[in-house]
Amino acid sequence: MSSWIPLSDPDMTQAELDAVCEVLSSSQLGFGETVEAFEEAFASYIGRKYAIAVSNATLGLMLVLDAYEIGPGAEVITSPHSYREIAHAITLRGAFPIFADIDYWSGVLVPDKAERKISARTRAFVVGNVNGHPAPWTEFRDVAERNNLVLIEDSSEAIGSTYKGALVGTFGDCSIFDFSQPGPLTCGEGAMIVTDDLDVAMAIRRFRMHRLEERASVVVGKAPSYNVAMTNVAAAIGLVQLQRLEVILERRKRTEYWYFDYVKSFEGIKDPYIGPDVTEVHWFLYTVHLGTRFSRSSRDGIIEDLKKEEIEAAAYSVPLHLQPHYFDLGYRKKDFLVTEKVADRAVALPFHAHLTEDQISFIVGTMKDASINIGAGAEITL
Repeated sequence: MSSWIPLSDPDMTQAELDAVCEVLSSSQLGFGETVEAFEEAFASYIGRKYAIAVSNATLGLMLVLDAYEIGPGAEVITSPHSYREIAHAITLRGAFPIFADIDYWSGVLVPDKAERKISARTRAFVVGNVNGHPAPWTEFRDVAERNNLVLIEDSSEAIGSTYKGALVGTFGDCSIFDFSQPGPLTCGEGAMIVTDDLDVAMAIRRFRMHRLEERASVVVGKAPSYNVAMTNVAAAIGLVQLQRLEVILERRKRTEYWYFDYVKSFEGIKDPYIGPDVTEVHWFLYTVHLGTRFSRSSRDGIIEDLKKEEIEAAAYSVPLHLQPHYFDLGYRKKDFLVTEKVADRAVALPFHAHLTEDQISFIVGTMKDASINIGAGAEITL
């Protein structure tokens, strides 16, 4: 039996296996009734009028941008601090990503900093609920409406979290959820776009795929599709996961509580930060932030030491503006100092429902030993 402790491990049961077997025994494996049932159930869960299932979140954002006719010549303001990097869709559509810096404690985009980036070419915001922590949506809605901008919500890391008592996914003109690992609701690969705008929903569906019966449609035929629909197989898993979501999130909460108890052994520990008006956070990963005495190289050394003990860990976020594609667009190191400071010292630890208390004790103890071995002391803050 392997002693490897993975960063993520999907919470699957016999119910998911039975649902997949039922689809595999049917006559339709691709897009069909199971996808439509998943869309209807997800829209009901979030409280939005329309839900459109697609193959992944990057393509989901591309469809949203197309629906709003945001492309070459347009600017879209977003954050350089992202684990999933669905912001790549902005440049894939030919628009220009305008980055703004983040809040140090929550990791989310700061409304004032984002507003200062608005120009005559700005068409939209793409704002994420980073690592499960909701963004300040009241302020972002005010900024978007004042400047007549589209507000797109990236909820790929935050299903179940709430802001002022409302679920994430209810704040953007369109909101996007991702269903790949390590999220709590996963169906391998896939994503869901939700909106209350019928015209936008219809446009997204046309760009997603054309049904066989629509081949002769003059209206539908004007928009070539990406053919990026979700399959019935993936939707079957997603539908069962959605039905079990409350249980999955509660089991992950148990893991979170264990972590917090053991991380207290580090000097200088603080409670996990939860910002004003945030009423519930379901963390995407259990991420700790090393103190200022740690460097990026010492952070990498700690991750390597964890790996030697068969514990998977990762740097949380490689800032987008430091990646070659965005470097070619003119961005440089030190452009976003808060993002760089957080990214250099953030470590994502294994976080899923299958972890035991003994494993978490081992993970935290190993990390503490690694930090001492690196020679930077044990200063660590959440």
